[in-house]
Amino acid sequence: MQAPITVVVQAQDPLSREGVRAQLLECTQIRLLDAGGIPPDVGVVVGDDIDDPVLQAIRSLKASGCHRLVLVAGRVNDAGLLSAVECGICGLLRRSETTKEKLLATVRSAAAGSGQLAPDLLGRLLEQMGQLYSTSLMPKGIALSGLTDREKGVLKLVAEGWGTSEIAATLSYSERTVKSVLHDITSRLNLRNRSHAVAYAVRQGLI
Repeated sequence: MQAPITVVVQAQDPLSREGVRAQLLECTQIRLLDAGGIPPDVGVVVGDDIDDPVLQAIRSLKASGCHRLVLVAGRVNDAGLLSAVECGICGLLRRSETTKEKLLATVRSAAAGSGQLAPDLLGRLLEQMGQLYSTSLMPKGIALSGLTDREKGVLKLVAEGWGTSEIAATLSYSERTVKSVLHDITSRLNLRNRSHAVAYAVRQGLI
């Protein structure tokens, strides 16, 4: 028998929280947990707007060890949508469109490692990503992956076991430039060291 999906529900008001919990309780495949205990499989956050308290609730759940997050929001504007995605949500529902069936499907999808987003919201998100790339990243030579061509080139050689001086000589950079490139990568992507940077690039299929 498959283990139940453990879920924690957080909301800005008790009525919303209990309403969502009541819908989830009707599903025998889901077991509700109290906040602050063991990390659940899925965290559900409910709010009127995608504002600072809602985003903080998402971050807190993620910091506690819950990495599958579903947001149910009353209003979704473009800025809020992008902020929620940046915080790590994998499912987003408008409160006015949320039925028990949609909620359960989104929670199951999140637990399975997939995502759920209304088609119009997905279109808006992709449009924002395109604008971000064309106005901010492309002028700086940064791809949506977060790495420039120069950074990819340096990481490829690091992955092959080359030292700083060898990389500098091969790419016609100074050793200081190579070190600066690696520092920029680890700082910008919040990576621990050059080995972590290589592992990140490999997992993302960048090198």
